[in-house]
Amino acid sequence: MDRHSLEQRSKNMAAIKSTGTEAEIKLGKGLWHLGYRYRKNNKKVFGKPDFTFKKIKIAIFVDSEFFHGKDFLTKKKPISNAEYWENKIIRNMNRDRLVNDTLTHEGWTVVRFWSKEVLNNISNVIEEIEKLYNDKSKKF
Repeated sequence: MDRHSLEQRSKNMAAIKSTGTEAEIKLGKGLWHLGYRYRKNNKKVFGKPDFTFKKIKIAIFVDSEFFHGKDFLTKKKPISNAEYWENKIIRNMNRDRLVNDTLTHEGWTVVRFWSKEVLNNISNVIEEIEKLYNDKSKKF
């Protein structure tokens, strides 16, 4: 059973941001501090990635575990409005696959991180991005 009333749960879910999350800000600051210059939520790139390096075609997404269905098949499902949330998360997962496929077809390298991965292992995430950035820059 949910600890919150339906009204409180609705307020909580409505307050969750789609951009400018704690994980995105932490990753952005880390990359900027190291001298990497990126575009944030570039509307000209399909799927509006959280970070883009347009010249070398790298698109980075920081996905929320809940909204993007991490361990969706094995994880406990929401109790309140279960059908709505299940459909929404499945749509999000399908859209993520479409975005990945489209960008890859257009020559982009797509990288997705879970928000908790960014928050808990920022140095590993930045190291992975640096390696990819350096590898793609050499080809340019």
